[in-house]
Amino acid sequence: MKISTLRARLFRFLRDTDGAVTADWVVLTALAVTLLSAGYGSMRDGATGLADNTSSFLTSYLD
Repeated sequence: MKISTLRARLFRFLRDTDGAVTADWVVLTALAVTLLSAGYGSMRDGATGLADNTSSFLTSYLD
């Protein structure tokens, strides 16, 4: 194959935008999953702390 043919195919491939939306959605979905998993850890720790503090308060209040 000639260099000019390969070059033409390469430029045609680089100009092609089919699949660009799919790549964007993959990146956005990965970002959303990462942020949700980080937020879940924070919420879980906060909820556990709140439950422990409530239990301690009720125990000392009822005694």
